[in-house]
Amino acid sequence: MPDETLSPAPAASVAEAARASLADVDGVPGAAKHDPILVVDNVVRRFGGMTAVDVDHLEVQRGVITALIGPNGAGKTTFFNLITGFDKPSSAPRLIGGPSSDKAAKWRFDGRSLGSTGAAKVAKQGMVRTFQLTKALSRMTVMDNMLLGARDQPGENIFASVVKPLWSGREREITAKAEELLRRFKLYEKKDDLAGSLSGGQKKLLEMARALMSDPKMIMLDEPMAGVNPALTQSLLGHIQSLRDEGMTVLFVEHDMHMVRHISDWVVVMAEGRVVAEGPPGTVMQDQAVIDAYLGAHHNTDLGDDSLLSDEVAETLAAEIAEEDKKLEEEEKR
Repeated sequence: MPDETLSPAPAASVAEAARASLADVDGVPGAAKHDPILVVDNVVRRFGGMTAVDVDHLEVQRGVITALIGPNGAGKTTFFNLITGFDKPSSAPRLIGGPSSDKAAKWRFDGRSLGSTGAAKVAKQGMVRTFQLTKALSRMTVMDNMLLGARDQPGENIFASVVKPLWSGREREITAKAEELLRRFKLYEKKDDLAGSLSGGQKKLLEMARALMSDPKMIMLDEPMAGVNPALTQSLLGHIQSLRDEGMTVLFVEHDMHMVRHISDWVVVMAEGRVVAEGPPGTVMQDQAVIDAYLGAHHNTDLGDDSLLSDEVAETLAAEIAEEDKKLEEEEKR
């Protein structure tokens, strides 16, 4: 009798199905998704009299790339800090003087409530993030930075650490995984170099690779292109897309509208702390509310139009690319 056990669908087909499911989603703020991995309700953060974040409802679809965009001061990074446990919302439930239960902040990740969970436990649940400013430990080697990102290291236990057989096998597994990721991100030749010697783009790659050491379900990237030489931009884009194609969920903050249009499956727009629009990238970038948020009175402007780049900016980018190409050629000769 033939085995009728169904094998799991390839990650690529799962990712394609996730993207296809967005076609039926209404392009309105707070739109319900077919299979959300993250659901956020009533998240408010105030600093004195200023409200930095005021998100009534937001869902992030599993298995796709979602961009979180908005002008400076829109509250994007603060929102990241809140849902990853690095900050606490002003609307958090409290025993005395807090908001009513229906107005209290709450959010679920992969079906589990994370509303009062610290950053370390959030990461253990499978939601990890990177930062605008890279957090590589400059005086440690690239490899040591990678090893720090791994989970379940028995050698960290003070008692197990004195009995090598208890941790040596796991350490070999972790080292092999780190080497594999460094090869994938083209950093293997730098593994014994100090992390502080890497370029800005290489540090971004290292931070992304280190985040993957914990096998996350969703990775949150805060301005992954900030400070990156244009010569490395395409490499970073490719890595982000490959994460989605492997079945991972990606949520990223970015100001580069050309990147957003190129790789995003869905776009969420924040302005003055609130979600003002969401939908497919091509539609969102022509939304009047989005254009107003970015450009004020400059109407009828496509935010993804390359012609918006001035000649001066274009020349600067070309010069930076040429300089990086020259450095890469010199390294290859050595």
